Amino acid sequence: MPGDGFTIKRRIRNLLRSPSTKIKKNSRENLSSKVTLEKVLGITTSGNSSLACDPRSGLVAYAAGCVVVLLNPRKNRQHHIINTSRKTITALSFSPDGKYLVTGESGHLPAVRLWDVAERRQVAELQKHKYGVSCVAFSPSGKYIVSVGNQHDMMVNVWAWKKDVVVAANKVSSKVTGVSFSEDSSYFVTVGNRHVKFWYLEHCKANKVSSSPVPLLGRSGLIGELRNNFFCDVACGRGSKCDSTFCITSSGLLCEFNSKRMLDKWVDLQTGVAQSLSLSEEMIFCGCADGTVRAFRPADLSFICTLPRPHPLGSDVSAVTEAR
Repeated sequence: MPGDGFTIKRRIRNLLRSPSTKIKKNSRENLSSKVTLEKVLGITTSGNSSLACDPRSGLVAYAAGCVVVLLNPRKNRQHHIINTSRKTITALSFSPDGKYLVTGESGHLPAVRLWDVAERRQVAELQKHKYGVSCVAFSPSGKYIVSVGNQHDMMVNVWAWKKDVVVAANKVSSKVTGVSFSEDSSYFVTVGNRHVKFWYLEHCKANKVSSSPVPLLGRSGLIGELRNNFFCDVACGRGSKCDSTFCITSSGLLCEFNSKRMLDKWVDLQTGVAQSLSLSEEMIFCGCADGTVRAFRPADLSFICTLPRPHPLGSDVSAVTEAR
């Protein structure tokens, strides 16, 4: 009959408006408010830029999808920061005092976000990149944040983050995998595929009034015969070696650049692949293949020792009677 279609539509409309449908919807909302993330198994960190450690508290932060896991290794206890945009976390770094964490994310129009570590809440959202963010870092003074876009974005932005403004910016022509600030916050260094570049912040300090960013001044490192290497991580020197910059190549070379940006010396790590670099005033630690970590002296790049490798998963540590 002609009126049958209208009657069926009216019945469906009434059914959707029924109290039982509203109850189900409300129960789902109540359930989502009661469910909390208890523990994360696994990790999506694919490089050095999405894993960090606060040297003051020992807290370790790493990416797991759109979640930042804050791990207390002493108590084996996790806390979590959930990215409000639900985009995958690609880079993170602690502030010098450990109070804040900065994160970068993937996807279109990604944000650089600032989080209060203790309260695990967002305190700032900075948006200038068009595509994914590959590296983020605080300056030692805590005044600036540098964010580097991925190979599709290619922008280097220096943020006065408390004012939510980019004070300086420029482009890079290579994929960047690491960034490190000098001890006095006057410059930072980026590294990547055939790329070591020093970026200077003198103009940032002068740009206090202007609302538009000034061009970021960059100078390439003088790499010489190692120009075809992939530089996968970087750390600016500390203490008596504050004028030096240390880099590591994926082929297994530990390199030192002097105050004139010139490759001064390097040593072979005796490994197939090298991946990460960390240093203090007394030691340089190099992360290599198969869980190998080698230690060197910053003063002359002399070898100190190789750290014991972690035991395989599932092995009974208490049954081990000999060091390997």
